[in-house]
Amino acid sequence: MRDTQPWKGAGAPDRGPDPRVVRSRQAALSAVRELLAEEGWTGVTHVAVSARSGVGRTTLYRHWPDVASLIHDSIEQRIGQARTARTGDLRADLISELNGLRRLLHDPASERTMRAVLERAPFDPAFASLKETLYRSGSSGFRAVLEAAMAGGELGPDIDIPLVIDQLAGPLMYRRLFAGLDIDKTYVEAIVDSVLRLHANHR
Repeated sequence: MRDTQPWKGAGAPDRGPDPRVVRSRQAALSAVRELLAEEGWTGVTHVAVSARSGVGRTTLYRHWPDVASLIHDSIEQRIGQARTARTGDLRADLISELNGLRRLLHDPASERTMRAVLERAPFDPAFASLKETLYRSGSSGFRAVLEAAMAGGELGPDIDIPLVIDQLAGPLMYRRLFAGLDIDKTYVEAIVDSVLRLHANHR
């Protein structure tokens, strides 16, 4: 959507991020999360984020030219925080990934973001692009686990990875965003086990 390394001056030597810049970025994204949790996407404006975070509007517009880009970076940060280290155990790693999604769906700001993206994507190009990038980011962890399992012979070489990701994540998205029901760890484990019964090579 824009430069993936904002806050870094053009031509500046690579000395690592300026701590003041890191704090400003974190303050802005924290403000976005708070506003999403309190008011939904309509509460996220450059004026509101500036007032909440103390980061100047000019700075915000320079690095996040529209509301969709503010929301994108906020939810991307949460996706990254939800991820855990790989163990090499297929079942455990899939459960870990799915529990990360479960936590996101129960986080007020993240849940409201997902609802906003689904609501606006059909008629707002910025949110349509946001939906696509968040789908790629959110599914990348599952894809890495499944590809490693294919390479190790735990899954067949011809499985349809996007379909398997849908079978894993789809029930959680439906249960939370459409049915409005809570998701517990037992439900997550049941989904993973049912998918593995379909696709795992049983030796």
